[in-house]
Amino acid sequence: MIDFNPVSKASAPGKIILFGEHAVVYGRPAIAAPVSQIRASASVVYSSSNLCFLVAPDLNRLDRLQDLPEDNPLARAVWLVVKAANLWEPPGVTIRVHSQIPIASGMGSGAAITAAIIRALAKHLQREDLQSNEMVSALTYEVEKIYHGTPSGIDNTVVAYEQPIYFVRQSPKNRIEPFTVAAPLRFVVADTGVRSSTKVAVGNVRRQYNEQPAKFAKIFDECGRIAQEARQAIEAGDVAKVGQLMTENHAWLQKMTVSSPELDKLVDTALQAGALGAKLSGAGRGGNMLALVADEEMETNVTTALQNAGAKNILTTILT
Repeated sequence: MIDFNPVSKASAPGKIILFGEHAVVYGRPAIAAPVSQIRASASVVYSSSNLCFLVAPDLNRLDRLQDLPEDNPLARAVWLVVKAANLWEPPGVTIRVHSQIPIASGMGSGAAITAAIIRALAKHLQREDLQSNEMVSALTYEVEKIYHGTPSGIDNTVVAYEQPIYFVRQSPKNRIEPFTVAAPLRFVVADTGVRSSTKVAVGNVRRQYNEQPAKFAKIFDECGRIAQEARQAIEAGDVAKVGQLMTENHAWLQKMTVSSPELDKLVDTALQAGALGAKLSGAGRGGNMLALVADEEMETNVTTALQNAGAKNILTTILT
């Protein structure tokens, strides 16, 4: 008989896409990094009953697992662990989730919550094999299909491994390469305050690609080239080059039609305030933008300008 852990906890970070969003779905490289200051967490508390409950205070929800539909992401995460653990039914537990990561803002909120649930429940079941980064990433990817339709795999990878990743979606196995950051990269992350559905944005790009394959293949190729050059610049410690490539990447994302007036305004504002580079991050059509700054003085100037331009939830993250 398994002696279950009475209380098990886990958390996962937010994430930012530095280069290659959308193009990564079509086999071009992308670079992403964790944002460890903001996290999603899950706790699993043992109950003597045979019932499994999911509690999400942020959403004012308390549900019995079996009452939730199959396409509920939180429930899907639990059932995946139950199946992977070869259990007939879910354990008698209460799973409580909390997230500091803004929803629908391109920072991986859904992937982080999923990864936290999977790891916490695996700890409760004392299944070390289900707690590995590779397994947490693989199971999280299955839930990402609910959120995104055709996910690239980059969100689940970054939140599971919690380190900068050079990522290429390919068969039979994705190319996942952690890499060296030669010089610290200081980013200001600013939220437009506009919620955006990744699934809708990805689907819209897919539609345009099907209608104009040559045009969009060219755009994807350029985004992939930029991601390759950016990795070389990051590994060489060429911070100015990284900034230049960010701004160039944003221009191609505009051509992809995934930017928005709010994103363009914040990108322009950051550049005018002295940022080394700026771009949208994630699915676009809202959500977050990134600005690369050289030091604390530039960070202050850019942050103030972004606040004056109407940005919400501004934070700084340093990639080392």
